[in-house]
Amino acid sequence: MDSTTRTVVDTVDVDRSDHDYRNWLKEAVRKVQADAQRSADTHLLSFPLPERWGIDLCLKDESTHPTGSLKHRLARSLFLYGLCNGWIRPGKPVIEASSGSTAVSEAYFAKLIGVPFIAVMPRTTSREKCRLIEFHGGQCHFVDDPRKMYEESMRLAGESGGHYMDQFTYAERATDWRGNNNIAESIYQQLRLERYPEPAWVVATAGTGGTSATIARYVHYMQYDTRVCVADPENSCFFDGWVDHDAHARSESGSRIEGIGRPRMEPSFVPGAIDRMMKVPDAASVAAVRALERAIGRKAGGSTGTGLWSALKIVAEMVARGRTGSVVTLLCDPGERYLDKYYSDAWLEEQGLDIEPHAKALDAFLTTGRWPGQLIA
Repeated sequence: MDSTTRTVVDTVDVDRSDHDYRNWLKEAVRKVQADAQRSADTHLLSFPLPERWGIDLCLKDESTHPTGSLKHRLARSLFLYGLCNGWIRPGKPVIEASSGSTAVSEAYFAKLIGVPFIAVMPRTTSREKCRLIEFHGGQCHFVDDPRKMYEESMRLAGESGGHYMDQFTYAERATDWRGNNNIAESIYQQLRLERYPEPAWVVATAGTGGTSATIARYVHYMQYDTRVCVADPENSCFFDGWVDHDAHARSESGSRIEGIGRPRMEPSFVPGAIDRMMKVPDAASVAAVRALERAIGRKAGGSTGTGLWSALKIVAEMVARGRTGSVVTLLCDPGERYLDKYYSDAWLEEQGLDIEPHAKALDAFLTTGRWPGQLIA
């Protein structure tokens, strides 16, 4: 058979263009991006230290976002990621596994673009966070075992035809760590006129691990000498997994410090980017947020206390070695969300937490400059 008599095979062509969906998508992305334009950058606050130390301790106040926490940045990035991937669809619910603050922020963005939102949460999540999720139009779906949040979220997404956002997998992928006004770039821009514009240390805490990954990657990308420390609470596996190089590390119970600490090594946690980790007792985290209120008149959540305790320990090392410079940590969310927890003596007693030794240690350090039991080579 010559070429003139061969059968011409038709090209298989399937066009799924959807004019109405693309118009909805363009409007949804516009609304999410417009939120970023409306939101002024968050403040960099100063924690008072004795002038003679020559050290500045700064707190990046993420509580001033429209939804009141560090997770507003993450939620915005996750929604843009999900929308641009074609995963979030009109009329279909977005489902998230969250201990609270991410769910509050995601409920806000779901309402903004007009899709339902379901937060799969531990039953122990603070009442105020639940109220805020519902205020933004979200639904709270509780589980008794925090380790079951992932599979329950996937089940709900499968049954409803919705999208499981999965912050613990996509947090570090959805955020542009090279810049674009991410939290790291913002910190350096705000420090540029200070006496120590390049911090010696940035201290973060890890829930997904996305924030610490963003900060560490940006530091490396910009070739700064800053070191990154991650502070981990009790009942979290991140510290053990990092120390032991164990990607399969697990914790048998959930963290009491809402928003941080995980029972498994999350995909968004990037151990190789981090210089240092600390395991902070929960009682120390609570003592630190109460010390913060005495110092600057602001209440903050427990995760802020975990980071602040570690940042102050680093400051103590710098003082002992006669070094000057700046240290930055995060004010993650407002303490008013936790009045029934970290600011409740009854809750502390119920949990068996004695913060008095840690509170005395902080007071002694801020007075004398010496961390109790400190041995500096």
